[in-house]
Amino acid sequence: MANAQRGHPNKRQASPEPSPSLADLIEQEIVLLRGHRVMLSNSLARLYQVEPRALVQAVKRNLARFPEDFMFQLESEELRALKSQIVISSWGGVRRARPYAFTEQGVAMLSSVLRSRRAVQVNIEIMRAFVRLRRILTAHAELAGKLDRLEKKYDTQFKVVFDAIRELMTPLPPNRRTIGFTQK
Repeated sequence: MANAQRGHPNKRQASPEPSPSLADLIEQEIVLLRGHRVMLSNSLARLYQVEPRALVQAVKRNLARFPEDFMFQLESEELRALKSQIVISSWGGVRRARPYAFTEQGVAMLSSVLRSRRAVQVNIEIMRAFVRLRRILTAHAELAGKLDRLEKKYDTQFKVVFDAIRELMTPLPPNRRTIGFTQK
């Protein structure tokens, strides 16, 4: 019985939940603000494994590298709206300073400011995430354009089909895990 499992023969070993990959974590942190896909300074600091104040300090020492289209500080209203969307703030308590938002170019510029091995790895994954997001959005736009052309080409008898396809193209809201206990 060289291949026998250890422990009780009738008990199955529970496999641990797979932890999310770095790419998955990054994609969850990209938000849309002021018409730009951005990542917030506190999220970036967590990914880079540095203190948020250290990240902001490094950026402030190199402000010339971060024009307005690379980085901007959130307004109080934007911060409130973002917190209400997230529901539970991971920023904990009262924040003294509003976080900064970094566009794709701003994140790329961070690699010249933060020079740790971790920062380089994370920056590569962030750039890949932005590229994946751009490809998805482009493919979606192309599909919507093709659908519009087909709809114009064919008469109204196919309207139901086109409406059904459009409904299928609409993204579903994210599947949120419920917090707390549930009764069966």
